[in-house]
Amino acid sequence: MRAYPPCRVTLRAAMVVFLCPVLLDAQAAVKQIGKDLYAYVSDNDSSANSTFLVGRIGILVVDTGLNAAEGGKLLSAIRKVSNLPVKFIVNTHYHPDHQGGNEVVGPDATIISTDFTRGRTLALMKAPSMEAFHFRPANLTLEKKITIHMDDQAVEVYSPGKAHTSGDVLVYFPMQRAIAMGDLFLNKSCPAMDNGSVGNWIQALDQVLQLPVESTVPGHFAVGTRSDLQRFRDYLSDLYEQVKALKNSGETLEQVRRDIHMNKYSDFRQYSKYEATFSDNAATVYGQLESH
Repeated sequence: MRAYPPCRVTLRAAMVVFLCPVLLDAQAAVKQIGKDLYAYVSDNDSSANSTFLVGRIGILVVDTGLNAAEGGKLLSAIRKVSNLPVKFIVNTHYHPDHQGGNEVVGPDATIISTDFTRGRTLALMKAPSMEAFHFRPANLTLEKKITIHMDDQAVEVYSPGKAHTSGDVLVYFPMQRAIAMGDLFLNKSCPAMDNGSVGNWIQALDQVLQLPVESTVPGHFAVGTRSDLQRFRDYLSDLYEQVKALKNSGETLEQVRRDIHMNKYSDFRQYSKYEATFSDNAATVYGQLESH
């Protein structure tokens, strides 16, 4: 079993804590999930998955991994499929494990994210603890949605609003019936929650499930099916409704952490040292409900 240090970043201004979930005994894999579309499942437990679409004159990549080393591994995997230049990189959110390889994977690429993600990235670049990272922030940002035309294919990049963070994007590939979701979806795992909105997160997943998607690329762990995504959505919904009911009945935070019942999801990974457990997720929901 490999041991990796936790990826933790604290931004003093916003008091945001970033936590990388850890995947044990992973094996790197490149899986074709549609015409010219590939999912890269990282073999580093602390680095994110990626997705790449190969066009006739260039490549679009979604997320690039934790750092230059992980970006290099991703680029090597891409080069086994195509030698075309990487023209576009979409970062699903600001966490370093999703954008630390930007400079290596696409030194001349157009980097795309939300304004929020760009702002957080610029803040990270000033943090002394981040000196080992060589970030390349977005030079093209979106507020709601943009469409990238790759030959005859339209790639839809859109923001669902606050969810996992306050600046997530999803990347939808209509022709392939596939979607790259960043950390809005983890396959059979409790997520580490940032300063987002679990209520809106559930709505964002409902919107995805209205699309004819068949392959869902999570931020971490194996590529999922539509039913995997549905189950993750149901987990968040069950958790939210339980916490809401317990809080409305007068229970304290500690009582809520103790009294939630998530036996239906006993196969989900939980990582207490990364605050990614049923009770940790319940605490986040409780805090978000208190703030409204």
